[in-house]
Amino acid sequence: MYRTASLGVLLVAFIGLHPASAWSQGTSSATIAGVVTDTSGAVLPGVTVEAASPVLIEKVRSAVTDERGEYRIVELIPGTYTVTFTLTGFSSFRREGIELPPSFNATVNVQLRIGAIEEAVTVSGASPLVDTQTVTRQTVLPKALLDAVPSAKTLLSFYALTPALQ
Repeated sequence: MYRTASLGVLLVAFIGLHPASAWSQGTSSATIAGVVTDTSGAVLPGVTVEAASPVLIEKVRSAVTDERGEYRIVELIPGTYTVTFTLTGFSSFRREGIELPPSFNATVNVQLRIGAIEEAVTVSGASPLVDTQTVTRQTVLPKALLDAVPSAKTLLSFYALTPALQ
């Protein structure tokens, strides 16, 4: 029994410390990276890059280009990927059928074209609330104006100075 237990410990230690098993875990993943520019060659920061594949558990992995227009999607499982590039004001670009073998770094550089500028206008049919039956206008006279009137300070004299007052 002592011999079986020590053989088991030795086997676990050999598998855990074997360098080939450690290397195979770290190098089997793949990477998609590249630079996104416009048609003039200027880099485009802020582009959303999505790598989609049925081999991924989350189905889509995404990244955003940095100030140099570069992106990098790491630790991808080997398989077939579809990469989509989107940015407001530009036409979306889609590259399908990118095969990623284990330990492969794929470079996918893209040029985005300026898209059609779209604008949405919303028109509502509700009319504003306006009272068309009553035509009352109210005015508040400032104290300085009332003090400057050269007449008696009675309410009747102020009515006489206001045009169209009934």
